[in-house]
Amino acid sequence: MNIFRPIKTLKNFFELSSKRLLCVRAENAQKLEETIWDVVISGGGMVGCSMACSLGSSEILSEKKILLLETSEKTQYNIDPSKYSNRVCALNPNTRNLFSGFHAWDKICNTRMKEVRKLMVWESCSDARISFEHAGMMDNVAYIVENDVILKALYERLDELTARVEVIKGSKAVDYVFPTEDTDLVNIQTDKGLTLKTRLLIGADGIHSLVRKKMKVKYVSWNYDQKGIVATLKLSEPTENIVAWQRFLPTGPIALLPLTDDLCSLVWTVSLPMCDKLLNMSEEEFVDALNSALWDESSKNPLVESALSTVKNVLSTITPSAESVRQLPPSILSVEPKSRGAFPLGLGHSTEYVAQGVALVGDSAHRVHPLAGQGVNLGFGDVQCLTECLETAVYNGNGIGHLNSLLDYEVKRQRHVVPAMFAIDSLNRLYKTEFTPFVLMRGLGLTVLDALSPIKEKIIHQASA
Repeated sequence: MNIFRPIKTLKNFFELSSKRLLCVRAENAQKLEETIWDVVISGGGMVGCSMACSLGSSEILSEKKILLLETSEKTQYNIDPSKYSNRVCALNPNTRNLFSGFHAWDKICNTRMKEVRKLMVWESCSDARISFEHAGMMDNVAYIVENDVILKALYERLDELTARVEVIKGSKAVDYVFPTEDTDLVNIQTDKGLTLKTRLLIGADGIHSLVRKKMKVKYVSWNYDQKGIVATLKLSEPTENIVAWQRFLPTGPIALLPLTDDLCSLVWTVSLPMCDKLLNMSEEEFVDALNSALWDESSKNPLVESALSTVKNVLSTITPSAESVRQLPPSILSVEPKSRGAFPLGLGHSTEYVAQGVALVGDSAHRVHPLAGQGVNLGFGDVQCLTECLETAVYNGNGIGHLNSLLDYEVKRQRHVVPAMFAIDSLNRLYKTEFTPFVLMRGLGLTVLDALSPIKEKIIHQASA
């Protein structure tokens, strides 16, 4: 009896299995390379995944071959029911409608999210404040959802769209060759040696987008020399917790976003030196600094306070019920262990979003300060608009990568994105100064605006678009 025979047999089994696996991979690679894709989406983050879900769920585009190319090999997003991530999004109602349209919103709701019924904004240099909520509470202002929960829902939806959308994980595009006079196809070279061909390339590959660089378009950008500190916080006492809070400080805005009745997510904009100091503090020191940032009133300007008091008296005479009821922010009890982190802040904008056979979405096209919570929502707005433009093009019998339909997308999105970017950047700069005339100007503006409910309602709708 040969005692080594089982070992040899087992070895032969694994060798045969490996050869079969390599054969399958080779066949799959050949199939991928031989296919002329209608759309290839480069980047499988939240915006790229939603782009794939939106196109894959479209009945008008049901015959199109769609491929999602993602660098990360991660396929499972396991959500710990007892622990919240420190990276969250404030999704607006328009994003909710987009997700509902391609059947991902129910998946988010079945995991977890928190409704925000009201937004309270105030500053440290005066008593000026403003509140936002939909008239008659007909809708929520926002929905706080962790990034991983969004990705989990999107990839679950993509699993249901395998007949329409192919997903390649763990593969990165390293080069692109755009259409020429000889061909209307985009060629994509990956780090795995694959050469893919597509009629339309959608760049969803983030702020350092290779797609955008290969387009050779002008990109306007600058850093704010600030970082956003994120963390998960425990409140001193449980509340209904349906309000999002944001206070403007000279060092940058601080925001509390509700997660549960006793948990909030923090986004605190600070200077680079201050960021290092806060991250190196003990948890107790960090909580003290946080509560001080939310509650300290020592920097209030007496001259501005006097002027605001006069204006409020006049407004109360004209419209007695116009001024919003003042609410006090919650007090923070503790920070969840190891939940503190930080990310750099900056602005970026591509002067062009499209070229023949190419379109940019999300951070590849534009990047904004997080103070208004609009960054990822602008990206999801791109998804909705580009889907509609491509559907129109196909319905009218045009090619899916035809420049005219892509230019329609570019015009529509830039009309919305550019004013939003300007407003967000201006707010950030305006609230960084303690110069009395500017403090007075912004305080008076905020106080008067708070009394004008129709205008506030219009602002909410604009932010949701």
